[in-house]
Amino acid sequence: MQLVVLGLNHKTASVDVRECFTFSEDKIKTALNHLHEYEEISECVLLSTCNRTEMYAVVDDAEDGFPVMQQFLQRISESTLDMEDFFFYVEEDCIEHLFRVSASLDSLIIGEGQILSQVKKAYSVARDVGTTSTVLNTLFNRAIAVGKKVRSETRIAHSAVSVSYAAVELAKNVFGNLSASNVLLLGAGQMGELTAKHLVGNGVKTVIVSNRKYERAVELAEQFRGVAVPFESFMKSAVDADIIITSTGAPHYVIRAWDVAHLMPKRQGRPIIIIDIAVPRDVEPEVSAIAGVRLYNIDDLEAVVESNVRLREQEAELAEEIIKKELEELMIKFRYLSLRPVMARLTDKAEKIR
Repeated sequence: MQLVVLGLNHKTASVDVRECFTFSEDKIKTALNHLHEYEEISECVLLSTCNRTEMYAVVDDAEDGFPVMQQFLQRISESTLDMEDFFFYVEEDCIEHLFRVSASLDSLIIGEGQILSQVKKAYSVARDVGTTSTVLNTLFNRAIAVGKKVRSETRIAHSAVSVSYAAVELAKNVFGNLSASNVLLLGAGQMGELTAKHLVGNGVKTVIVSNRKYERAVELAEQFRGVAVPFESFMKSAVDADIIITSTGAPHYVIRAWDVAHLMPKRQGRPIIIIDIAVPRDVEPEVSAIAGVRLYNIDDLEAVVESNVRLREQEAELAEEIIKKELEELMIKFRYLSLRPVMARLTDKAEKIR
């Protein structure tokens, strides 16, 4: 029995690669329901976020299990894996990696709070489907506990930062004071709501919210004293927006170059910033070539968060010490688990002799 992880993240693969391997919860459930077709994999949890997709598994042998895990991910994504974009960790390295992910040390923004809930959700989905047992149950319960411990015993998450916060910081870097800015927010999910909170906290003039489910857009707009508009007509509102932040989770582009090219003359020379924090991307890349438009995607946020990383390095060192101690303790437990079947057989044999 060996514990392994095969995955990619913002450090190993660009956004255009990552978006090919971003899976919805329904797609993950469907895939895990077919896990029994892969005899080499006895347990599995699939974690998929905008910045990472990671397959944690228990296999008889890591070398034999590696190509089978590749086949599994290729089947889900319908894409060929370029192994230069992926990492593969075994045993202790796998455990340490998950601990660092749960503690948000491996995130785009160190200390961001979303990843721990995403780890919990990924584990919950796999457990409900029935693809976890003793090993992954032990691993993920401990990883979740480590994430909580790091947050409670260090100041790594002292200030509320996330990808959505970085998007707002980027807008501030361009416009300075946002009090005169109108913002169009596409997508009213968790990412959209977090972005709206940061925008309101930075004093934006008006928040315009658009979402495929109009009722949700109205609910979020009321919460922040903004304005809701139907998703079918959000480009009309873009005429008055200084900033568009989009995070819809749609599987296709929702803002195309043709639309923006026709939008800009109506703005009478006023520039516009479009910040696309969705994976897959919401905005067609060709939009960046249109005069008066500044387009940023999730990879561009790395420059914005560098200062946050430097400020949190000291707290990250404390978190690393917590992870090191927890890793040693879990490795001892896993060594016992690996010996338990042998000990049980020896006990049975001794009992028969007695």
